[in-house]
This record gives sequence, C-alpha cells and structure tokens, in this order.
Amino acid sequence: MTTAIVWFRRDLRLADNPALHHAVRRHERVLPVYIHAPEEEAPWAPGAASRWWLHHSLAALAADLAKAGAPLLILRGDSLRNLRELARAVGAAAVYWNRLYEAAVTGRDTRIKQALRADGLEAKSFKAALLVEPWELKTGGGAPYRVFTPFWRAAGVLLPRQAPLTAPRPIAPVPNSPAGLPLTALGLLPEIPWDGGLRQAWMPGEAGARALLQRFCRDAAADYGKARDLPAVDATSRLSPHLHFGEISPLQLLARLRRLADEDTAAGLIANIEHYRRELGWREFSHHLLFHFPQTPQRPLLEKFERFPWRRPKDYAADLRAWQRGRTGVPLVDAGMRQLWHSGWMHNRVRMVVASFLTKNLLIPWQEGARWFWDTLVDADLANNTQGWQWTAGCGADAAPYFRVFNPLLQSARFDPRGAYLRRWLPELAQLPDEFVHAPWRSPQALPAGYAPPLTDLAASRRRALEAYGAVKTPADLA
Repeated sequence: MTTAIVWFRRDLRLADNPALHHAVRRHERVLPVYIHAPEEEAPWAPGAASRWWLHHSLAALAADLAKAGAPLLILRGDSLRNLRELARAVGAAAVYWNRLYEAAVTGRDTRIKQALRADGLEAKSFKAALLVEPWELKTGGGAPYRVFTPFWRAAGVLLPRQAPLTAPRPIAPVPNSPAGLPLTALGLLPEIPWDGGLRQAWMPGEAGARALLQRFCRDAAADYGKARDLPAVDATSRLSPHLHFGEISPLQLLARLRRLADEDTAAGLIANIEHYRRELGWREFSHHLLFHFPQTPQRPLLEKFERFPWRRPKDYAADLRAWQRGRTGVPLVDAGMRQLWHSGWMHNRVRMVVASFLTKNLLIPWQEGARWFWDTLVDADLANNTQGWQWTAGCGADAAPYFRVFNPLLQSARFDPRGAYLRRWLPELAQLPDEFVHAPWRSPQALPAGYAPPLTDLAASRRRALEAYGAVKTPADLA
C-alpha cells in the first residue's frame, strides 16, 4: 500500500485539482495537509481580509474532504520540516502540490522539491492556477510580454481544450495519521468582530464558487460587456476571491463559458462571453508579468518612474487616512472605499477611479494604495493587485496614458446616473437630488451633516498631476 501526501495551498477544491487527482490515481492512500506558514510568503503574507477568507475556505475544504473520506490535516510552521516529518510518520512515497508563482513561494517550493527528492521521495508539482504557464509565452525576440493584446493573442494558441477533472470520490485515508491542529489555532479570524459585512456578502469555499458561476451564467453573462461597468448593478461574476484561493479553476471557467456559447450561439452572447474571457486573460497576463518581473510589487516596471515626484509621507498622511476611510468628499471615491471596508470587495470600475484619485489627484505613491488593498480585499492577489495599481499610476505594462486622470464626477454621472451606488454606500447623501448627488458641494444647500468638502480641487489637482508626469515622460509618451 503506497501513501501520497497532497499539500494544499491556494488550491482549496476537490474538482479539477491535478495534484489530488494524481495522488488518488497513483496511490492507495492519500493524506491531505494544509501547512500554515505565512512568514514564508513575506513580505506579502495574507492581509486581514484574506485571512478571514482563508479560515472559512479551509473549513469548507475540510468538510468536503471528510465527506470524500480523507480528513484534512492542519499544521503550522516550517513547510519543509513538516512535510519531512509527516512523510516519515506515515511512510509516504510521494508529495504532490499545485504550483504558485510569486517569487518568495517559487523559491521556497524549488528548495522543498529538491530536498524531498534528496530524501528519496517523489516530489511533483502541477499546473492548476493558470491556463498558460508564465514561461510558456515569449515575444519573437525571446522576451516576456509587456503588452496585453499580443500576449493574449499568443496565449490563445495554448489555451487548454481538455475537460476539467472531476472530484475524486472516495479518497482512501491514511489510518492512524498524526493529529493536527484545530482550524481555530491558526488565529485567522479577527479578535474584534469587524467581519459582519464580509459574512453577509460571501460564502467562501468550492460550493460558493459554483453557485456564483451558475448565477453569472444565468443572470449576467448575456449583458456582461455593458453592465459590468455599472457599479449599482450586480453584473460581474464576483469570482475573483474564489479564483485566488483556488476554490474554482480558470479551466473550469473556460470550459463553462464554452458550454454556454454552445448552448446559445447568439452573436450578442458570444461577444459578451469574449469580454469575460479577456478578463481571464488579464489575470493570466498579470501573473506572467509578476513571474518575469518579481520586483514590481514594490517598484515600478517602467524604471523612469523611480524619479516620479510623489508627495512625502509626512505631507500626505492625513489625506491617505481620509482616502482609506472613504472621507475624501468625492462621492464615487468614498462610496468605493466604504464598499471595500464593509464587504472586502470593490467594483472594478470604481477601483480604477479610487486608484486614479489617490495617485494622480493626491499624488500619493501607488504602493500605499496597493498595501491598503492587500489588507482589505478578500480577492487580494499579488499579481492582479500589482498590475492594477501600476496600470492606473501609469508606471506598469500596458499602462494608462500618463495624461489619463479619471474624473470621478464624470465617471459617476456616466456609470451611476441616478446615484444608486452612491446612496447605498453614502447614506448621508441619500436625500440629495440626482443633479447634486455626484458633487454635493455644488448644491445651493449646505453639505449634508457628516459629509466633508473635497480634499482637493479636481481640476487643479489634475493640472498638478500632469506637471508631475511631465517630469518623467519621454518623447515616446508624446507620440
């Protein structure tokens, strides 16, 4: 009887899990294990919202594995030491896991694979989090891609066509396996119960991911191309945290979109599905960039932005705090930041607006915004977060033109004309008429109680941003 250890990380699902599938197919007994070692991901250990999600996702995974027959073993501490001790204790012949792509994690996983193989164990990793491996795509000159459109065109040739793997059942357990820790011992939940909004908004776990995908295909996919920009409408899939924690795979999404297109060949639906496929492409592109440019979570991809004249921390500390709390006096920015604080998520259109306001209207470094998102987003993903902030700040791949400064008033009036999104998250503005809810300081009446005037003049701060960008732009930027 041979035994395999399956090391779960951010692949917290049974279906379409190549490492688990391989273990069940090749070995008589399987021991699923999760090892909590956030220090091994430093400086990007999971933030507070991610830890909340992780707790509930692990609880869901443990329940699903128990139903399948093999309980989840929870450990904490040094991953290699735990895997070695566990392999000796149960007489394991192999350790399998699914790949991750952040620099700290890939370095650790390489060392672990080498050490386990030196111990005489089979150590093997699998592709499960992406559709295309970051090293599989290169430009004609052999370099990594830095522009999305040619990247996605090249990726299209390599997109997998196979059906996702089904969940293995039953899974033969290891008898008398070592005792692990209770999930609560990991201390993932907040000591002060600030998570009420998250509990109302989300159902972490594989079943929650499947339910959201079904809802999206039934109710939102047919109008996704247009409705996805409307923050007051529930028209996006909201699958990003489930993808990050591996409760659903991009292959499962791709396969479901193909079936949806086959079921209804209407041109409008096909176009909307393609819009969503491109969102999956941006996720792939973000991981491609992070893998090849691992410095980008902290440094701009475009080196000229190292000399960008950001304000100094002592000068922007109060403005940063106001932005974090949704107290900037600019309704669309404040609504987005309060949605984030309450639910751990923010509509993507609004994410671009709040990021533009921070980096361009307030001239606060994009790293400050990225760190705040990292701590407060349930879908905080290092690749996506880095790419999104560098795109808005104009210092990354495929970046927004340096002169693009999102006007939050125009964005609000265009995508939330009746102010429904604003009124939901800013109750102090609920009674304002439509013509003033986007810019309450323009109302002939006094500002509503508890709502402050804007931190900065939008037009003047835009001019200041363009002057700052003028200090780093090159002739190519003007072409």
